[in-house]
Amino acid sequence: MDRAQKKALVASMKDVFSAAPVVVVAHYKGLSVAEMSDLRVRLREVGADFKVTKNRLTKLALQGTPSEAISDLFTGPTAIGYSDDPVAAPKVLAKFAKQNDKLVILGGVLDGSALDADGVKALAELPSLDELRGKLVGLLQTPASRIASVLQAPGGQVARVLAAHAEKQEAA
Repeated sequence: MDRAQKKALVASMKDVFSAAPVVVVAHYKGLSVAEMSDLRVRLREVGADFKVTKNRLTKLALQGTPSEAISDLFTGPTAIGYSDDPVAAPKVLAKFAKQNDKLVILGGVLDGSALDADGVKALAELPSLDELRGKLVGLLQTPASRIASVLQAPGGQVARVLAAHAEKQEAA
């Protein structure tokens, strides 16, 4: 890798650390190519990304970014997972780490706040942004459907009373 490529890599990593609300750092030692590909596919499905990093260049990229607090995590074979949804990348990485003990979550950063491994796992247990939106829409729709059923109920009751009265008249 020549100097220009290194500068481009540092610049792209600096953009990731500045823009991504969540970055998870993990060791991937022992993962096969197939396992890494499977992990990348799972992350892409939720809009996240996974990159193997060069520690020295990553530490340079971290300087001056909100994620600078995690620079000490970059030792050994490290990779980062990141996404625009604060829960997507931690959720997929934590699930994969449970299934495969070769992926070890070291920590991460959420909007400039450093997280340890337990913090990342706790973040992974939260519902995603899409799930929260769905719940909110459901909560907003529930009162409207209840109002509609309450407004329809008196009309239905009047119709049942009239039908019962008509049946009573026919029987008599």
